[in-house]
Amino acid sequence: MANALTAVRLLLVLPFASYMAQADRRSAIFALVIWVVALITDFLDGPIARRRGTVTAWSGTFDHTSDFLFVTSGLFAGAVRGAFPWTLPILITAAFAQYVIDSYWIHRHTKLRGSKLGRYNGILYFVPSFMDILIRMGLGFLAPLLTLLVWLLVLTTLLSMGQRLMLRSRGA
Repeated sequence: MANALTAVRLLLVLPFASYMAQADRRSAIFALVIWVVALITDFLDGPIARRRGTVTAWSGTFDHTSDFLFVTSGLFAGAVRGAFPWTLPILITAAFAQYVIDSYWIHRHTKLRGSKLGRYNGILYFVPSFMDILIRMGLGFLAPLLTLLVWLLVLTTLLSMGQRLMLRSRGA
């Protein structure tokens, strides 16, 4: 059941990117519906897996990968429209690659090896697309907050990547 919810989020990646690439209000409404469904599936899959005892390294990687693809598809599509700087989705992609490589190949863990800052970033990566959707729906006053959030996420993503590099050099 939990993996099915995660799969739903994965199936929403392309439609979400398509609606995020368009600037009109109607596309924003469809993007909002998809974003809400994705968020609900993300909130439910973990608790369901824990309650049913179906948490595995594979399911965790599937969940994180689905989140990554969903978030970055929206951010890359928004960057095409000029809603976000290209820096953020590129950095998120680099950070996710570092996360996977560090966890599985460098430290040879059987599951992803997270960090507190990385977890907070992962949650907050959903917010810029949501704010852009609201702006396209007429809440233009959010634009300065969106700009601030995007550049704050650029900074915290760089910090998270640096933190992971420093922990690796210490052998932690």
